[in-house]
Amino acid sequence: MKKILVIEDEKPVLTNILEILTSGGFNSIGADNGELGVQLAKENPPDLVLCDIMMPLLDGYGVLTLLRSEPATAAIPFIFLTAKADKTELRQGMNLGADDYLTKPFRRKELLEAISSRLAKHAALMQQYTAERQRAEALNQKMQELQHMSDTQEELLKKLISELCDPLSNINMAIRLLKNPPPGGHRDRYLEILQEEFEREIALLNQVSELQSLLTPDNIRLLRQFNLLNQKTRN
Repeated sequence: MKKILVIEDEKPVLTNILEILTSGGFNSIGADNGELGVQLAKENPPDLVLCDIMMPLLDGYGVLTLLRSEPATAAIPFIFLTAKADKTELRQGMNLGADDYLTKPFRRKELLEAISSRLAKHAALMQQYTAERQRAEALNQKMQELQHMSDTQEELLKKLISELCDPLSNINMAIRLLKNPPPGGHRDRYLEILQEEFEREIALLNQVSELQSLLTPDNIRLLRQFNLLNQKTRN
């Protein structure tokens, strides 16, 4: 059951509105001045506020300004009640953040339709906000996964570069020995070393190519879960 806060300084009008709301299936709460209305709204935020404009102590503009300045009440739908449809007055209310207005006297149907319409619009906005927030959270999670993937690829690349350096050093050494063989010569052995290290180098390069297709977000998540990456790095 939606809770409606009615702020109206004229007691007969306040009582009449509360009765209409109760018969219309709403939980209605009344305040006969602006200060009390603000207090009630802060203590237990309603789903919608109906507020008269011309009131002593704190008028409707002051009520709206205070509610819009508090995070807990800033988004509550707010409908002004006014005895005169003055354009300047109405524009001032809208500029302060009012959602709608009703000109007194109004019929029961007008009141209930205005409230239902505003509550429906607010629900749609909140649904859209929730969807956008979930989309933003999903995007943020995806960005984090991509960052983890990038970090993992960098770790493996460093490891592969380190492993690639070893056969290159051996190949370089074998080439020098072939150019300046020591006494007794071992030319066939040096050629064998070159062949072995060349094959090892090709195998490592193939691993780099295969990793591009293997390092999907799901695979990286599994590797991190079982701590396999850290073990490989230590080895």
